Amino acid sequence: MARLPRLVVPGLPHHLIQRGHNRQPIVLDDEDRRQFLALLREAAINQRVALHAYVLMDNHLHLLATPETPEGLSRMMQSLGRRYVAAFNQRHGRSGTLWEGRFRAAPLEAERHLLACMRYIELNPQRAGWLMEPGSYAWSSGPHHLGHRRDPLITEHPLFWASGNTPFEREAAWRAWLEQGVSPEEQRALGDSALKGWPLGSAGFLQALAEGSERPVAPRQRGRPRKQV
Repeated sequence: MARLPRLVVPGLPHHLIQRGHNRQPIVLDDEDRRQFLALLREAAINQRVALHAYVLMDNHLHLLATPETPEGLSRMMQSLGRRYVAAFNQRHGRSGTLWEGRFRAAPLEAERHLLACMRYIELNPQRAGWLMEPGSYAWSSGPHHLGHRRDPLITEHPLFWASGNTPFEREAAWRAWLEQGVSPEEQRALGDSALKGWPLGSAGFLQALAEGSERPVAPRQRGRPRKQV
């Protein structure tokens, strides 16, 4: 079966996942992490992509991003990959790719899933079994949203701003949101959507996407079509 083209819709948030080849590390130390995030910021600015949340784990990356153009996400990730992999290989005396194929991504209906996806991303270290306070992982957007630092990578989404009238209210609301955790159903839906490339949203959201896209926006039901009575 042919691989579906990636569905990118300008103006909508997208959940991206990029994994290391064979689940191998894509960063080995803090210098790698700083360089990775600096190159990511530069690529996002150049390609007019707003980053709302991220987590850089040892062997994979999650992003929540809104592109201004259909090519923005791909060009951002191509630029990041080209420059970072060359620097990583030179620094660590290796050759070849770091990535497990192309990055995975899918658009989300913001009103239903944006905040949930932010939480899913920033709680990734806890799901990996790392013992730390929710949102405290330094190489993520969590400390920004909790008010511990100002992160130049982050463009706060209007839905995050709507969670409180002041920075203190937004930070407190986000802390409570993180402490609720991610349900198994939410985790499965967000992970499957990005990894399989299917948009995540209501029936009306999917219908609107289908009307503007030549590729399917949901998997076909298995089996024969039901007969009309």
